[in-house]
Amino acid sequence: MADGRILHLICLLALATIQSVYGIGEVIFAVNCGGSAHTDLNGVHYQADYNTVGISSDFGLQLSINRVPTPDQVLYQTERYHSETFSYDIPIKEDDDYVLILKFSEVYFTGSNMKVFDVRLNSRHIVIKGLDIYQKVGKGTAHDEYIPFKISQKSLFVNDESSPFKGVLTVEFVKGHLDNPKVNAIVVMKGQVADVPKLATLAGAEESEQDFEDDDDNEDTVSKTETSKPPHSRKLSGPAVANPYSVDDGSSYVVPIAIAVGVFVPTVFFLCRL
Repeated sequence: MADGRILHLICLLALATIQSVYGIGEVIFAVNCGGSAHTDLNGVHYQADYNTVGISSDFGLQLSINRVPTPDQVLYQTERYHSETFSYDIPIKEDDDYVLILKFSEVYFTGSNMKVFDVRLNSRHIVIKGLDIYQKVGKGTAHDEYIPFKISQKSLFVNDESSPFKGVLTVEFVKGHLDNPKVNAIVVMKGQVADVPKLATLAGAEESEQDFEDDDDNEDTVSKTETSKPPHSRKLSGPAVANPYSVDDGSSYVVPIAIAVGVFVPTVFFLCRL
């Protein structure tokens, strides 16, 4: 009986230690767009895509996605896109500071100015203007956008703007002149941008992610190129591939496990002598 209590205590302390290592804020919403449910290496559970507007695609499953551990690449391999503007509705019940994390990867096009679109909140606030994923990071590479916002007294505050808030955050992917808008995964969590686990830095290049903690630099990332080139056709899915969940080199667990062992071995020794 005592051994069972000790094991239970160890498990609770291990979980608390790992969470403190990663420093993740409270996640209130996460969806794997175009794909099935998934729990990532940070413990964030993504629900299966429930949206019925647009097209879900698993074309990216044939690619290996850069900057992401193998088990979590599925978050960037599946996607939802549409030939028109589409959206996700996210219920938010409490006043607090939040961060919207939008996950993208370009799995089809091989050049910039082929897919460019905006992201808008609640039909009013443009929070990403002229997003060109390939221009940001190239093909088959993960790219995250972080949008901090605040809900307070029935108002939404974002980018020094405000609007009435009725309990639902609508994230819109706005159709432009260059192909179709898309998204690979969406997360909303309480806290600040500093609380969000970041992607690995691109090899040989400076990190190109926007830093919204300093100012709204999204105005500097506008892509103003517009051409009359017709939209490219999209393949809806790729060939069958191995299950992306089945391969894991385990390297992402080394640091938290090492810390956990260092904390719990003395604890167990002490408890066993009681």
